[in-house]
Amino acid sequence: MDTLSLGTSPEEGVLMGRPSKYSPEFREKAVEVVRATGKTVAEVARDLQINDTTPGNWVKADRAERGEPDSSGLLPLTAEERAELTRLCRENARLKSEPD
Repeated sequence: MDTLSLGTSPEEGVLMGRPSKYSPEFREKAVEVVRATGKTVAEVARDLQINDTTPGNWVKADRAERGEPDSSGLLPLTAEERAELTRLCRENARLKSEPD
């Protein structure tokens, strides 16, 4: 199989507050290919003709959502936990900037 066909027409999406040129369906299918085939992220990225950092981030986020430890054995934050941490950091900064 030379090139994977995962519906490569980019769509606007939101990932970490920034527009994504890949649809959620495209990202999910790419992660599934990594999980199901045993191919490395770099191999799947090459098949999709995209930078390997991109699907690497998707796989990392998928593993976090599934509660799988990272390579250091730690459990990474889920998207929900990262969003809450961001909200709390902003609130903390706002409170620090208010006069006593």
